[in-house]
Amino acid sequence: VNLKMNGALKDVSSMGVQRISKVKNKNPAAIQITAEQLLAEAQAHRQDETLPPVERITDPEELDDYKYRTRKEFEDSIRRQTHHIGNWMKYAEWEAGLKEFRRARSIFERALEVDYQHVGLWLRYAEMEMKNKYINHARNVWERACKLLPGVDQFWLKYTYMEEVISNYDKVREIFESWLTWNPKDEAWHAYLKFEERMNNVKNCRQIFERFIDSSPNIGDQEASDAVARYLKAATFEEKMNDRERARLYYERALAELGEACLKENFFLAFC
Repeated sequence: VNLKMNGALKDVSSMGVQRISKVKNKNPAAIQITAEQLLAEAQAHRQDETLPPVERITDPEELDDYKYRTRKEFEDSIRRQTHHIGNWMKYAEWEAGLKEFRRARSIFERALEVDYQHVGLWLRYAEMEMKNKYINHARNVWERACKLLPGVDQFWLKYTYMEEVISNYDKVREIFESWLTWNPKDEAWHAYLKFEERMNNVKNCRQIFERFIDSSPNIGDQEASDAVARYLKAATFEEKMNDRERARLYYERALAELGEACLKENFFLAFC
């Protein structure tokens, strides 16, 4: 038995058990390799990526086959990841690139049913319509976006810009007035004022400034500070119009109505 065991141990040692060799020289190498050298060598030996061949479509049947395959891929993708809005937008824009605008609109509408609060989705939808000069369709998209998400300033600004570009100035004013009913931030008033300045409509600017000043109650330090800023902006506008008397009236009104809130260096520097 002992002989058999000794033989088995010899077989095991001969089959797989190896001695671990010890490091004889632990001194650092004469030439050290840095991380930069390793990266440089990796970049030098890097092979160029092989690009897929360009698919050329030569007849209507091939085009139909290409459309069918691509649509199936997109549909499978949005079926797997319904709430991934990026896939919906790629799908719709691909259809728009083929001038299939009805299909593109249908896809955008399906995506809005999934997530109507996605700001980028509304923007891409409206921009597709504007880019292809479907102004009425774009107007419809902006109207819905502003109604459903009135707190997104970007919708209102882009909507007014579109109408201004096509010289539909009355519509621009209508949009601004609708925006102001939602009690927006001061940026909405500033945008409205800048528009009227571009139109050289001083009378409308003055009316808007009066409404701007009266638009919020003066409660608390922050509100009082905002009110002072509004008076200063109105006074600066009158100075720009070379009407110093009106500018002085705004400064005096601010002192009378806001009192201590005006007792700051920037106010008196502007007054002087």
